[in-house]
Amino acid sequence: MLEATPLTDGWILHHEGEALPAVVPGCVHTDLLAAGVIPDPFLGRGESEVAWVGRREWTYETRLPEAGSGHEQTDLVFDGLDTAAEILVDGRLVGAVRNMHRSHRFDVTGLSGPLAVRFRSAYAEAEAVRGRLGERPGAYAEPYQYVRKMACSFGWDWGPTLVTAGIWRPVRLERWSTARIARVRPLVTVEQGTGVVELHVEVERTRVEAALTLEARVGDRRTRAEVAGTGGVVRVEVPDAELWWPRGYGEQPLYEVELTLSHGNSPLDAWSRRIGFRTVGLDTSADAHGTGFTLVVNGERLFARGVNWIPDDAFPSRITRERYRERLRQAADAGVDLVRVWGGGIYESEDFYDACDESGLLVWQDFPFACAAYPEEQPLRGEVEAEARENVVRLMPHPSLVLWNGNNENLWGFRDWGWEERLAGDSWGEGYYLGLLPRVVAELDPTRPYSAGSPWSGSWQRHPNDPAHGTHHSWEVWNREDYAAYLDEVPRFVAEFGWQAPPAYATLRRALPGETLAADSPGMLHHQKAEDGNGKLRRGLERHFAFPEGDFDRWHYLTQVNQARAVAAGIEHWRAHWPVCAGTVVWQLNDCWPVTSWAAIDGDGREKPLYHELRRLYADRLLTLQVRDGALVLAAVNQSGEPWKGAVSLRRMSVEGDELGATEVQLSATARTVAEVRVPAELEPVGAKEFLVADANAAGNAGAGGRSERLRAVRFPVPDRKIPYPRPEFDVALVPGGVEVRARTLVRDLLLQADRLAPGARADRGLVTLLPGERVTIGVRGWETPDADAARSALYCQEPPR
Repeated sequence: MLEATPLTDGWILHHEGEALPAVVPGCVHTDLLAAGVIPDPFLGRGESEVAWVGRREWTYETRLPEAGSGHEQTDLVFDGLDTAAEILVDGRLVGAVRNMHRSHRFDVTGLSGPLAVRFRSAYAEAEAVRGRLGERPGAYAEPYQYVRKMACSFGWDWGPTLVTAGIWRPVRLERWSTARIARVRPLVTVEQGTGVVELHVEVERTRVEAALTLEARVGDRRTRAEVAGTGGVVRVEVPDAELWWPRGYGEQPLYEVELTLSHGNSPLDAWSRRIGFRTVGLDTSADAHGTGFTLVVNGERLFARGVNWIPDDAFPSRITRERYRERLRQAADAGVDLVRVWGGGIYESEDFYDACDESGLLVWQDFPFACAAYPEEQPLRGEVEAEARENVVRLMPHPSLVLWNGNNENLWGFRDWGWEERLAGDSWGEGYYLGLLPRVVAELDPTRPYSAGSPWSGSWQRHPNDPAHGTHHSWEVWNREDYAAYLDEVPRFVAEFGWQAPPAYATLRRALPGETLAADSPGMLHHQKAEDGNGKLRRGLERHFAFPEGDFDRWHYLTQVNQARAVAAGIEHWRAHWPVCAGTVVWQLNDCWPVTSWAAIDGDGREKPLYHELRRLYADRLLTLQVRDGALVLAAVNQSGEPWKGAVSLRRMSVEGDELGATEVQLSATARTVAEVRVPAELEPVGAKEFLVADANAAGNAGAGGRSERLRAVRFPVPDRKIPYPRPEFDVALVPGGVEVRARTLVRDLLLQADRLAPGARADRGLVTLLPGERVTIGVRGWETPDADAARSALYCQEPPR
């Protein structure tokens, strides 16, 4: 039987004549940090102090043990090397690599002694390729498009420039005889209720003449097949297979698949994975509104409630299985059902996709190309095809994976960002996105749809980012326009949109020790990577609020409120237009370090108010007030599988707390639909002192366990800066597990910043609007010394104009 021996111990990193202890998997930065050679690049302006690391060559070394198992072949297997490296055993070159996104295997039979992995600077590798193939335009000056490496390690508009090197995924020795399983390509389908698993198996042999047998098991079903030459196919059928569903649509049953390669009665190698039975399609048919982009799972058409995912750490080797599960649990708890793995990052580890399989989170996987023109010549072309083939097959078992996508914004960039003229006929990646990659997917994984890019209208006959066709990225809002402009169009699928806000207060205090915080303090500016980011934050605030000059705490609160308001404006509008719009994918779920960004969860894992707002916006049932043809309507978005019927109370209120008019209307939304009810004209709020409140029960007469669950929509007809809010008055009391707030006036956008109470404290909700006499209980965990006065000091809300 194949023997695998991890090579995790005894590694050293050579640095200026010293042998530093090294952690494998890991990277140079984390080893230097552990040895005290460099400061933490996430703190202060430490990023700038470690820029030299990415320009150096580095060597890792350990000792390759002597053979002794009696096997015929010994392979040295690296699951990931970052990025350009030579591998030497006892001074003998056994291989060279140049792709972070691939695994590598080398025959080291009979070799032992010192094992060295010598890394070239990724800058040197990229600059050499650029010198050979010529200049290509990109969104950033760094040369990330010339090397097959995580692009955002060269910096992004939310990320640090920390150009890594190292053995970033596991390494091991594999000793084997006769034959081993080289690749398993599982095609999982459903045929008239029967689950079908076809395992397309490739083997590597040391004995060409040996008779080999494959045995596969799926659940309690077993099948055998003979190996012909270097391959074979095993088909297993599972009658009445339980279907795997996205979260919110059903359960996520997973089946164990086991495959054994044998010679006679002797097992030689084994392979196992978990799979789920489901069908997936992408409806891009034309209709009266343009060209759709609707995911279909098990025949059910979905509105995708999505988030964009970036690498959760600038040093990906630090991301543990537990960290993946925690971050994805946060996503699922926010109502998310689709995670897009963005193209400037990586193909994530099995731990990521396993967690998505178990929780019912759909995965949209970008191939790693983002915001640049990529040369299509060698040496890159061969690397691109090899990595695509490997990762398509590697990720195929996961039922959560529902879409392959060719790139991020490169088709759009070619058309709109001046690339076409600058390229003057040079290759730029089109051959990958419209040729190579769809061919690889069609050949290897015909069970899943492929899209050429995001955004992409489906044809060069239309603008790549045409909102009426395919996927759309909405970045005029934030960059140039107010979020009210979201209401001007109904894209078929919004794959990117978002608004910035700073991270939680405790995150800033940890990241910027000793700094007097201000919006433009040196550390805050260093941890703001977007072009004119603070200017856009200011202009975005000034459209809605009086800018709080010199008041950092108020600025911090209002920018976080504005982020939540912006995203809410888009999602409420677009969800209310289902099925024309079939999905929203917020930019972005997470951060890779402490930074002012578009994320809902900051670089320390703390939830911003946006996160809690997503829990409302992505709930199965959403109540929203929208304008249709100049009239105000109440839209009931029902994405649940049950009808939603019940009464909605409408109250026209004054900011002083007086009820100016009220009525009750009936709503009725069948499963997976949107229903609209016209708001009586006499209840529409007029002027700066009035607003409308709509309250409904989310679950009809009662929610789960018989407990009513209220949904609320609030509409103020003018920006906050024009509203004469009363001075907020409320009572604060400690209750078991949290804080209760009782309003004596209108209290809009009440927020408990729990991390101000203690760095580890978390609140269970975000922004809340209370009418006079209403109360809310805010759960708080991680707060060891509760105190009512401290709680009051950590509460923020809207205040009268100053």
